[in-house]
Amino acid sequence: MKDRILQIMKKEDLSAAQFAEKIGISQASLSHILNGRNNPSLDVVIKVRNAFQNINLDWFLFGTGDMYKPVVTSDFPNLFDSQIDENSNFPSDGSEFLKNRKEIDFENAENDRKNVVHQEVKYVELPSKKITEIRIFFDNGTYETFKPA
Repeated sequence: MKDRILQIMKKEDLSAAQFAEKIGISQASLSHILNGRNNPSLDVVIKVRNAFQNINLDWFLFGTGDMYKPVVTSDFPNLFDSQIDENSNFPSDGSEFLKNRKEIDFENAENDRKNVVHQEVKYVELPSKKITEIRIFFDNGTYETFKPA
């Protein structure tokens, strides 16, 4: 994968410092990847994917296919552009969208207390253990038994 990162840097005419800044990682992290010390983490792969959305992910991950995604052109105008305003449902700051997401909805957390299960852990003290016998097995199939006095 480091070779493909180098190819992206060459095609996009970026130095290592510029590439690291563009994807949002430290120069040291990129240096470790390029020197073969570390493999790129999933976080680095995602950052490269987000910074270079025209890069074919199959090529980047597995080395298969073309480096860039194919450019899809259409001879027909998009009939839906004039009918849908993509910002009408979501404000530019995303606050209304985030407010309604399940992962962030903590407003009803107080009402869910009735579903909480309480468990009590009891510590049971066991009697102390005493050695009653020790056996040593030998490779010739014999053994010796030792018992405390």
